[in-house]
Amino acid sequence: MKKAILIIGILFFVMDVQAQMTAETIVKKAFDYWRGKASISTIVMTIHRPEWERVMTLKAWTKGESDSLFVITKPAKDRGNGTLKAGKGMWMYNPKVNRVIKLPPSMMSQSWQGSDFSNNDLAKSDSLIKDYVHTLEDTKIDEGKKVYYIKSMPKPEAPVIWGMIKLTIREDNILLSESFFDEDLETVKIMTAWDIQMTNDRLFPLKWKMQKADITDEYTLFVYEKVNFKKSLSKSIFTRTNLKNPGI
Repeated sequence: MKKAILIIGILFFVMDVQAQMTAETIVKKAFDYWRGKASISTIVMTIHRPEWERVMTLKAWTKGESDSLFVITKPAKDRGNGTLKAGKGMWMYNPKVNRVIKLPPSMMSQSWQGSDFSNNDLAKSDSLIKDYVHTLEDTKIDEGKKVYYIKSMPKPEAPVIWGMIKLTIREDNILLSESFFDEDLETVKIMTAWDIQMTNDRLFPLKWKMQKADITDEYTLFVYEKVNFKKSLSKSIFTRTNLKNPGI
């Protein structure tokens, strides 16, 4: 009897480990698919508030899991403002004061240009891969495709602000939604993606919306006008020198 109980316990342990590994694999594949090996994009960002709306056009470059550069091209008064993430470091540049400022880790979760996207969100930070443990909670079929529902909990001592993240990922590696929770596990904001179309070599959601959980009329919308996935990009793009003068 004791031997049977032990065997059952081992089986449940193995199944739990396999499920966790599967969830980690799903998240990693979705993250890699989202970023690609490298990419160049043009994005229109709309910050919507009940009393006002602000629209900006951005040019973005990404490479690998951690390098990215976002620069505002329109409107003219904001042109040249940019954010660079290279390795573990992140910098911001404001052409009006002609200064490159290194962001401390505490600033990574702060709003980017007053939007609902944080510096981490914008940079597509690999923190989700490195700092969280992922568990597959459910699987459903939607419009003929399998959809995974994953819960991500921070690892002990991980330098993150979210108490939990929940992800919805389609079987073809497309991230459909990402919900962010505080330390009390209350929903703070929700990102959704839709308008999935074929780009140069893959299906990709062209519209992304970050919505405050408790305020329906406050959100930031990303609309990809162009997205071009590349095999690689030059390292010189992801430098502080290029942040100041990206040739936009």
